[in-house]
Amino acid sequence: MSNTNGTVTIQQQEYEALRQQNEQLRQQVAYLEEQVRLLRHRLFGASSERRTKVSSDADGVQLSLFNEAEVEVDSSPVDASEEEPEAETEVITYERKKPQAKAREAWLWARPADEVVEYRLPEDEQVCPKCAGKLHEMSREVSRRVKIIPAQMRTVEYVRYVYACRHCEAHDTETPVLRAPMPKPVQAKSMATPEAVAYVMTKKFVEGMPLYRQEQQFARHGYPLSRQTLANWVVHAAETWLRPLYERLHRELLRRRYLHADETTLQVLHEDGRPAQTQSYMWLYRSGQDGPPIVLYDYQETRGAEHPKRFLEGFRGYLHVDGYVGYEGMPDVELVGCWAHARRKFDEALKALPVKERKGKTAAEEGLSYCNALYAVEKKLKGASPEERARVRMEQSQPILDAFLAWLETQERQVLPKSALGQAVSYCLKQWTKLARYVEDGHLEIDNNRSERSLKPFVIGRKNWLFANTPRGARASATAYSIVETAKENGLNPMAYLTYLFEQLPNVDLQDELALEALLPWSKTLPAGVRRGK
Repeated sequence: MSNTNGTVTIQQQEYEALRQQNEQLRQQVAYLEEQVRLLRHRLFGASSERRTKVSSDADGVQLSLFNEAEVEVDSSPVDASEEEPEAETEVITYERKKPQAKAREAWLWARPADEVVEYRLPEDEQVCPKCAGKLHEMSREVSRRVKIIPAQMRTVEYVRYVYACRHCEAHDTETPVLRAPMPKPVQAKSMATPEAVAYVMTKKFVEGMPLYRQEQQFARHGYPLSRQTLANWVVHAAETWLRPLYERLHRELLRRRYLHADETTLQVLHEDGRPAQTQSYMWLYRSGQDGPPIVLYDYQETRGAEHPKRFLEGFRGYLHVDGYVGYEGMPDVELVGCWAHARRKFDEALKALPVKERKGKTAAEEGLSYCNALYAVEKKLKGASPEERARVRMEQSQPILDAFLAWLETQERQVLPKSALGQAVSYCLKQWTKLARYVEDGHLEIDNNRSERSLKPFVIGRKNWLFANTPRGARASATAYSIVETAKENGLNPMAYLTYLFEQLPNVDLQDELALEALLPWSKTLPAGVRRGK
């Protein structure tokens, strides 16, 4: 009998082990199927995270307590006490051509014409075809079109006259020699002009055109400028003239109270002691809404936490970041989480589901609806003062956050940790303190999209030029990107602004704070021509 009981126990243990193994394999298959669906979507699906709003289920019951804010996201923010009963209306439909063309071309008529081309009948043809009488100009028909003139390259000769005294030449042992004043060049013993260097830098750092393609473009114009020459112009201008302005912007950035940070990869071919395939990093630090925009890039070999600590040394305030732990532990800095990252994880969890399961009421959809409800409140607060934003967030966003946290804690006990939904839930719970912090201050933002938008020009440019050749070139690129992106954020024309800087900086004292202050992108003393559209 004891042998029989022992056999049954062994079989039960084997059965339980097989059941657990089967469950583990099932979970692993489900996880891999999720990953396949996500990868297929990333390769072939739309990148947008927008979804069709669903306000109720089949029974007309709202999916979530807070879906009302999501449903009303497109409505204008009207106080409930000011709403009036809806009057009966009669709907009259008709068709008319949309005035889109005129709206698109309004800018064409908002400025004086640069060139006027007139078409008149020859004198001998100004005869009436009916009575042979003399014709007169009755009216005009005016249309406007855009004419594009390709970039022009010119060789400029600078002649500096030297003066001497004939009397001293004839009667003295020493003759005074005077030279006409001449501005210092952007680069000594170089053929570069401020306009040329500004053009090359604008093409590379604003339009993403690599130097080898600029070399080909110049050759087609009959100017054999090598990419080595162009690279020398860029690096010298960035290190010598733009770097002092960069440092001045850096000092100003540290005085702010609300900042954003992000980072992306960069390949640098010739770094000492590192293979060419090793990934380096371009860090981004930028200002919030408390003052003129500042956007600064910082090249570093690694993603180590010491880099933001060094760059932001002396900063005290709020820092918007994603979930990267490298920003943790900075003294006097409060980290603010990014709801765009949290929302994206629920969106991915929804896309990871089989198509049939997405149509029903799912936990991923519910988590996404909480995120959308928070964004709906923010949309209504666009243009509001920081005080108003803080008040409304406490009244409307805080209850959503409280309910969302309770929902997350419930889901944590039910979902598989490695599943896409489990990872979304885990991310929110781990980041919750930082995610919920934005309601504390009306100057704070719900996400870190401001820094992601500023990082995008670098990422797009990287797709064209692919890598930096040396650390020196990477640092020069960081400096140049910082100046042109800050200029763009402040409404300046990057080409015009760089030209102005390369005319002025060689001829001012770079240690003079007031001189640099006058050249900052928000300076009132900048000429009108550097403003965008001027």
